Amino acid sequence: MPTANAQSPLVADFQVAVNGSPLPVAVALHVVGIEVEDSVELPGMFAVELAASEHIDQISAWIDDQKLFVVGNALEVKLGYVDALASLIKGEITALEPEFVGDRLPRLRLRGYDRRHRLQRGRKVRSFVQQKDSDIAAQIAGDAGLTAQAEDSGVVHDYVLQANESDLDFLQQRARRIGYEVVVDDRTLIYRPVANAAGDILTLTLGDQLLEFHPRLSSAGQFSDVEVRGWSVKDKAAIVGQAGDGAEVSTMGGQQTGAALVRSAFGAAAGLLGTHPVASQAEADQLAKAGFNRSILGLVEGEGRCWGRTDLRAGKVIRVDGIGKTFSGSYYVVSASHEYTPQNGYRTAFTVRRNAA
Repeated sequence: MPTANAQSPLVADFQVAVNGSPLPVAVALHVVGIEVEDSVELPGMFAVELAASEHIDQISAWIDDQKLFVVGNALEVKLGYVDALASLIKGEITALEPEFVGDRLPRLRLRGYDRRHRLQRGRKVRSFVQQKDSDIAAQIAGDAGLTAQAEDSGVVHDYVLQANESDLDFLQQRARRIGYEVVVDDRTLIYRPVANAAGDILTLTLGDQLLEFHPRLSSAGQFSDVEVRGWSVKDKAAIVGQAGDGAEVSTMGGQQTGAALVRSAFGAAAGLLGTHPVASQAEADQLAKAGFNRSILGLVEGEGRCWGRTDLRAGKVIRVDGIGKTFSGSYYVVSASHEYTPQNGYRTAFTVRRNAA
C-alpha cells in the first residue's frame, strides 16, 4: 500500500460506512476525527467525531436519525490515502456521546467495538466435558452468532468449568494458559497461537517511516525456566511439566532470550505455575511451554509512532531498524492505534514486545 513519509507526503483519506453504506457526503464532510484501536488483548474500538457547522441543529438531527447513528448498527472504518484505503475495523455502535458547550459548536462522537464486545455481555456458569480449548472457543463463538476459526489446541480436557465469568474473560484466560489469543475479524472469532514466530510484514526505520520509538529491556518477570506441577488422581502420581531453553517458539532474530539473559546475569531461577490444576502430562507440558514463552516475550517492550500504516496491525510481526544492534529487530505488535484528523493527517501509534535482544 502507499505509505506517507516526510519526503513524499500523501493525502490522508477515510471512509466510514454504516450498515454497509458509506456516510452521505453531507455528513462525511463534518468528520473531524477518527480513532481505531486494534489489540490482541482487548476488543477493538473505534471513535468517529463529527462537528456541527452554522446549522446548530445538525447534531440533534444526526442523534435523532433512527437509520444512521443507532446503537447496534454495524459500522466500518477505512483509513489510508487517496485511492488507497483499507478496512481497519468492522464493529457495532455501542454509544453516542454528544457535546454541547455554550461557546462552541456542538459535536457528536460515535463509539463502538468489534464483535468481541458481545462476549462481555453477562456472566455464565457452565461446564465443558471432553473438549479441547479450541472446541470450547468454537462453541462459544457459535453461541454469540459468530463464525469460529479455531486452531486445534491439541489437549483434550476431561472437565472445564466456566465459573461466573463472561465468555470473553473465560476464553482469554483459557487462551493465556496455552499461549493462544482471542481476536475477532468482522463476524469471525479467531482462536490462535500467539504468532511472534511469524515473519516481518513491514520495516519501520528511524528517520523514515518511524517518527519515534521508546523501547525498554527489563529482567523483571524473566525466569530461566518454568515448571507446572499437578497431581494425577487416576494414577496417584505427581505431574511435572517443564520448559526452558529450546522451548521458545522463536528468538525473533535476537541473540539472547530473556531466560538466557537472567541465567547469565543472576543464575538459574524457575518460575512455578501452580494456580490452575492439571490433569495430564500433556496439559502440564503445554502450560509450561506457554508460560515460558509468555514470560520471555516480555523481555523488551516498546511504544512507537509512525506515519499512518493500515498494515500495522495487532497480532503481526514488524521490524524496527536504525536504533542500534541491541534494539533493532523483529517485534510482535500487541496493539495499534490509528488516528486521523483533517489537520494532522493519519498517524499510527503502536505497542510491541520482543523475547530476545
